[in-house]
Amino acid sequence: MFDRPSGGDAAILVSLDLGEPDYEDSLMELHQLVSSAGLQVKGIVQGRRPKPDAKYFIGSGKAEELSAEMKATEARVAVFNHDLTPSQQRNLERLLEARVVDRTGLILDIFAQRAQSHEGKLQVELAQLEHLSTRLVRGWTHLERQKGGIGVRGGPGETQLELDRRMLRVRVKQLREKLDKLKKQRGMQRRSRKRSQVMSVSLVGYTNAGKSTLFNKLTQSGVYAADQLFATLDTTSRKIFIPEGGSVVLSDTVGFIKHLPHALVEAFGATLEEAAQADLLLHIVDTASNNRDEQILQVNKVLEEIGASRVPQVLVLNQIDRVGMESGLERDEYGRICKVRVSAKTGEGLHLLRQVMAEHQQVVAEQAIQFTALA
Repeated sequence: MFDRPSGGDAAILVSLDLGEPDYEDSLMELHQLVSSAGLQVKGIVQGRRPKPDAKYFIGSGKAEELSAEMKATEARVAVFNHDLTPSQQRNLERLLEARVVDRTGLILDIFAQRAQSHEGKLQVELAQLEHLSTRLVRGWTHLERQKGGIGVRGGPGETQLELDRRMLRVRVKQLREKLDKLKKQRGMQRRSRKRSQVMSVSLVGYTNAGKSTLFNKLTQSGVYAADQLFATLDTTSRKIFIPEGGSVVLSDTVGFIKHLPHALVEAFGATLEEAAQADLLLHIVDTASNNRDEQILQVNKVLEEIGASRVPQVLVLNQIDRVGMESGLERDEYGRICKVRVSAKTGEGLHLLRQVMAEHQQVVAEQAIQFTALA
């Protein structure tokens, strides 16, 4: 019988170099994720292997080193910069006698802390249950205890594992039904906007690129913004007026990250669909990031996964004040604006974003006229 150990606020980071070219960037991102989760980093255990160990992922020698480090620092949580199998997670927790969290579990925990809206909480719970379902396959042995007798749900002889699986399936079904209902409501709202010819613009980008700060500047609102990963989870929409173009609905979406858990992408489908159904995407990029090209690729990868790759996109190079770059814009061979340089912090170049929206609004209006004529 094995019950999972309790955790704490002190953590040891564990990262294995498997030959990836972006290993250092990934490790730095793990530090940011752990800080965003509210944990204190007490140390880090690193290693290099050609492939993960089947039992402990990091190998028995590194696992013993990790155990010694956790005892010395009195850390109660080991955070892995990788995804672990249920058996690896169980084996490590038995050896360490401490809570073990993999990268997906860490991101899910952060999302659970940050979700504010009713829909956001439903989406996070669904993602957590989807992740938990994989843990129940070969997870904790105490789930195999028999459940039976008078007044006990599940019927005579049904194992705790079978009961948990059945309860999980029921809850997942309930959550999907609720999210589908909210998705239909969003669809009705979008159709209403289309009928009134109000253009929809979504801010997308890598987490911590400054989307929420930019959103606040453009809309004069007070959406929470902080220098941390996943500061904002729930999509927020505001109607703004562009003097040169008219009314526009601007939406701030959840930030993306490398190796964003598929369960989260699927669960947040209703929210991310706002980007997929937009008339224009403003792809916000942290100009000061050394890894910005890779971050652009990761965002475009998720956009393709949610069906938003065909939506017109303008690259917005944000935080130019940190690199001494001047504001400005670039056009493609068709004369359309394809790149803008701005600073959400200082407000420099924000008038160019309004120009982008005004010009695209004219394109959308012309397309609407052509569609009406063909109809």
